[in-house]
Amino acid sequence: MYPLVETIKCKDGELFNLPYHQARFNRTRQALFRFEEVISLEKTIEIPEECRSELFRCRVVYGERIEKIEFLHHQYRSVESLKLVEDNNINYRYKFTNRESLNFLFEQRENCDDILIVRNGFITDSFIANVVFFDGRKWWTPDTPLLPGTQRARLIHEKKISVCPLTPADLPKYEKAGLINAMQDMEEMPEISITNIVTF
Repeated sequence: MYPLVETIKCKDGELFNLPYHQARFNRTRQALFRFEEVISLEKTIEIPEECRSELFRCRVVYGERIEKIEFLHHQYRSVESLKLVEDNNINYRYKFTNRESLNFLFEQRENCDDILIVRNGFITDSFIANVVFFDGRKWWTPDTPLLPGTQRARLIHEKKISVCPLTPADLPKYEKAGLINAMQDMEEMPEISITNIVTF
């Protein structure tokens, strides 16, 4: 089995959304390894002095135990266009370090910056983010994500986004899409006009 990973936003020495990362970390270890023992991420992660300013990705690589904790300087990338790609067999229920199936789909983006993955007729995620859609009043996120992210969980809990089924045929109902993940919330996410989503 490949190692798993939690990617945690570290900005100016602060770890973000840690309770949601801890919950997913616990669920994954229990589901895959039947471990009930809780390893506290807050107590285990030590932020190096040189990472206490600016923006970093804290990567916690683990299996039955934590194998490695590293801090990587992070820069946001520009995303202005998306391409729908289809894969009815893809499975990324757990956040493994092996992303070969996702990489294969990402290579099909052609001239677009990122992809939107469609599985069994429903929109799921982009290459490295959950997706949200704005209908002019509210933000919505698909109820069929490949991997329910920590940022997504927080925003649903705070009622900043709502959940609904979403198919490619639904896209004209929306004005724009946004990409959220552990590193970018709704204030930092790229926003993509629906007209810049290339459909089938």
